[in-house]
Amino acid sequence: MTTFQIIAALLTLTAIGAYLNQKFIKFPATIGLMAFAFLISLGAIILNKLGWLDLQTVNTFLVQINFSDVLLHGMLSFLLFAGALHINLEDLKNVKWTVAILATAGVIMATFITGTLMWLVAGFLVLPLPYPYALLFGALISPTDPIAVLAILKEAGISKRLYVKIGCESLFNDGIGVVVFLTILGLASGTEPPEFMGVLRLLIQETLGGSALGILLGWITYWLVRSIDSYTVEILLTLALVTGGYVLAELLHLSAPIFMVTAGLVVGNHGRNFGMSEETLNRLDDFWELLDEILNAVLFMLIGLEIIVITITFQHVLLGILAIAAVLIGRIISVGVPVGLMRFGKPFDWRMVGLLTWGGLRGGLSVAMALSLPVSPEKAIILPVTYLVVLFSLLFQGLTFKSSLKFLIEPG
Repeated sequence: MTTFQIIAALLTLTAIGAYLNQKFIKFPATIGLMAFAFLISLGAIILNKLGWLDLQTVNTFLVQINFSDVLLHGMLSFLLFAGALHINLEDLKNVKWTVAILATAGVIMATFITGTLMWLVAGFLVLPLPYPYALLFGALISPTDPIAVLAILKEAGISKRLYVKIGCESLFNDGIGVVVFLTILGLASGTEPPEFMGVLRLLIQETLGGSALGILLGWITYWLVRSIDSYTVEILLTLALVTGGYVLAELLHLSAPIFMVTAGLVVGNHGRNFGMSEETLNRLDDFWELLDEILNAVLFMLIGLEIIVITITFQHVLLGILAIAAVLIGRIISVGVPVGLMRFGKPFDWRMVGLLTWGGLRGGLSVAMALSLPVSPEKAIILPVTYLVVLFSLLFQGLTFKSSLKFLIEPG
């Protein structure tokens, strides 16, 4: 299939799913699309098992898309920028320490807790998952997915402070998660284990370098936007920032996700307050909101379809159920300890821990990282388990998050 045919097929499926969800199912838009795609995929797999349908064409179609590449080196730049564009810096300053600690120490802690529990339960089920690969699973599943989180938060109706705290943590923790993931991948794949100073240099290069580049290019874009009054050119400038800047960050081996978030914060705040006319601001907001909604819809459709190319056995299902528990335990501890330390001497804020735990959704990023692993027996275990955890997170946690707010938000 040509690239245009693949895009046409995806958009057609997404439009049909969106219509059916809006008309009949009425789930949150992204979850409804993923559920629709998942059910279609499940039905196709059953028909294939019965010999009534040949999935070879569908498999070829999905392999051609290369979900990992499409998300990590394409859609992610647009989605992160759109998410950061509407975060107010003053609101972020009020929760900066919570966000910073959860996005760094919290991710590392969750990686080791979840990975260790995963190694123990895999051993219990007699599945060959060495400890480094169990930690690798912990690394790819521990960062919360900003795309999934922001999509749910928009429809949850929570306060601005909670939106900023949960949303910004998910926006920033990807950079640390990727560094941890790459470090453990080097260890697990048998290459020379990196030394502590090497890991520290990589962390500084990825995170601080990505932030610095985002601030620099964000300011350049802001000054260019400020010097003219043409919404078409100004929107084109933001598109150039998102696409060209993301490519540049990857070429310089900096954290492209963190670059995108910081650039979005600069343009979204300084550009919005000082550099745009009211007409440009309205057009820009409408453009990025629409693009965000369309790409989110396509992404969640893809997540639902991916089950067709992932082999899941009964043992994987058992391990997946135990992995869900391991991920939740890792999240509770990695959130609870920092929150408890930051509130030292005050009553423990169990509601905030519960909110951050249940609202910390996993999504396409975890699946994309799992798909990016080199072919190995360990990948054959990690990939289906990752998919099952993501499925639970989006369908169960995502659908119950809004109703859980009545228990997790302080009355009054």
